[in-house]
Amino acid sequence: MATNGKDGPGGARAFARRLLLSVDAKGYGGADTVRQHQFQEAIVRLLELASDAAGLNREKWLTQEGGDSLFAVLPEGASEPALVDAFMRSLEAGLRAFNIGRETEAWLRLRAAVHFGETSPAANGFAGSAPVEIGRIRDCAALRAALDQLAEAPLAVGLSATVFRDVVQGKAYTTIRENEFREVPVKEKEYRGAAWIWVPGADVRQVDLSPAVLEGEPRNANLVRSKVKVNNVQGRAVVVRAEGAVANPIEAIADIGRVARDGEVIGVDLRAAGGKP
Repeated sequence: MATNGKDGPGGARAFARRLLLSVDAKGYGGADTVRQHQFQEAIVRLLELASDAAGLNREKWLTQEGGDSLFAVLPEGASEPALVDAFMRSLEAGLRAFNIGRETEAWLRLRAAVHFGETSPAANGFAGSAPVEIGRIRDCAALRAALDQLAEAPLAVGLSATVFRDVVQGKAYTTIRENEFREVPVKEKEYRGAAWIWVPGADVRQVDLSPAVLEGEPRNANLVRSKVKVNNVQGRAVVVRAEGAVANPIEAIADIGRVARDGEVIGVDLRAAGGKP
């Protein structure tokens, strides 16, 4: 019979607070066998390269692998800022390099989560509240939606409240600004909490994370959607233009860079056929 004494699986010697990492590949289940092999090999290699770049000793990690996923318990004293910043930036760069020359459908894209909390080895992996929480953050609807909608992003990162508060919020431990993160609800299975998500190279604050998106409600099939990215507006930029009235809902996202002094950006331009706005 298992005991809960100091030497048992739930005893004092089993208790530890550690830095945790969890990653999972998007679209792995729909990939063919060749691509799955490529993804697995790339994940192992890119995680090793990122850990080297961040000064995190990969050989000392305790891990639980699942093909397209990995859960890791980093050794005592591992740097939280290094994992959040240098590691993730290196991982994102490695993913972009891997995806060069590949069809978009064959891109390797990852969701990653970082947490610091209580965990201990168990018979089939790891036990404790922290492994559960980091798993819920990694798989939360908001992080999935961010990666879905930012089609060119190879990596989306979710931080637990603990890590965000201790490493990012009001701090200067990383090169990532606090306003590059977005707080999102996490409602997965029995877990209720919050996470702060960051997508390197993208503004996650512009992503549609409305309840309908997060809860997977049916979207209007006749919805007018438009997403444009303009770097330099010299004249007039129109996101949506319709000749006459539009009966259906309009959803438009515009990423506008520099606008010249005489430039003009219009979200929706409705006009009668042949008429003026």
